[in-house]
Amino acid sequence: MGQSRFIDFLFVLLTCFTCFSSSFCFSSSFGDQNLDKITELPGQPKNVDFNQYSGYVTVNEEAGRALFYWFIESPLNRRPETRPLILWLNGGPGCSSVAYGSAEEIGPFRIRPDGKTLYFNPYAWNKLANTLFLESPAGVGFSYTNTTSDLYTSGDKRTAEDAYVFLVNWLERFPQYKYRDFYIAGESYAGVTLIPVFGFKILLGSYKILCFWDSLSGHYVPQLAQIVYERNKGVQNPVINFKGFMVGNAVTDDYHDFVGTFEYWWTHGLISDSTYRNLQVACDLGSATHPSSECTTALEVAEAEQGNIDPYSIFTQPCADTTSLRRNLRGHYVSFHQSLSPPL
Repeated sequence: MGQSRFIDFLFVLLTCFTCFSSSFCFSSSFGDQNLDKITELPGQPKNVDFNQYSGYVTVNEEAGRALFYWFIESPLNRRPETRPLILWLNGGPGCSSVAYGSAEEIGPFRIRPDGKTLYFNPYAWNKLANTLFLESPAGVGFSYTNTTSDLYTSGDKRTAEDAYVFLVNWLERFPQYKYRDFYIAGESYAGVTLIPVFGFKILLGSYKILCFWDSLSGHYVPQLAQIVYERNKGVQNPVINFKGFMVGNAVTDDYHDFVGTFEYWWTHGLISDSTYRNLQVACDLGSATHPSSECTTALEVAEAEQGNIDPYSIFTQPCADTTSLRRNLRGHYVSFHQSLSPPL
């Protein structure tokens, strides 16, 4: 399915969210969660056995900044009240967590090639945890600001602060999730490789992951994690019961991103031995954002050797012509996340 058609369907999907009222109601000055409840999505399969919510949470009244979320609980037969809460953030920066994290990766539904109907994702994370997708920062996806200058002055620090305010306010709207085991997860610019200073064990299903961070490194996920950790200090029973975080396909720095990417291509038979050697020499200590002409030439050779292969899933058929996608990278060859998750 073409990207424009995919985005069109997401727009219809999200703007058609409907709500209902119930006699059992959590309400507060931060909003009534039942007004955010989704009764049905266009084209969804039958027998959806989990609750969904979507809406806006204001993070700055003066500027008029509000962040959009889509929340999917675990299936009722898996007792969502006993499951942890996970916040998912996509990177970019500028990538929609709804369009990519949910619709293409870990969300409960996939969009069929007809662009009109959905089917269940057998690997959805909500099978194990209540999953909260956040469009961040303001200006990404359906999140917005009424202050135009916000779109030009946004940075990692404010993104983290807004996400923290979102969490605090969201938990007032969903108080049943206060004190619940809480994790933050993300990929690409949202997640980075971290220096071990202190850690938290992640217990999710049968998986146990020990994650670390250093206060001087990180983007969306670790910076938000640091704020939560710092503001929980000295609190006997914190409302945000932070247990740890997970990062995937992380943006680290130009050098290590190049090293890891080229080695992955080579060890998976996507490029030849000679191209691998050329990349190591031509792109050594270069910039992934602004590669040298020699590095660009070597990358173009590697791209030609790979052919029409989805670098995120090399063993499956790509959903679009990756050659045309890569032309839009503007030099961001190394991580390829821009080609699959372009800013919205």
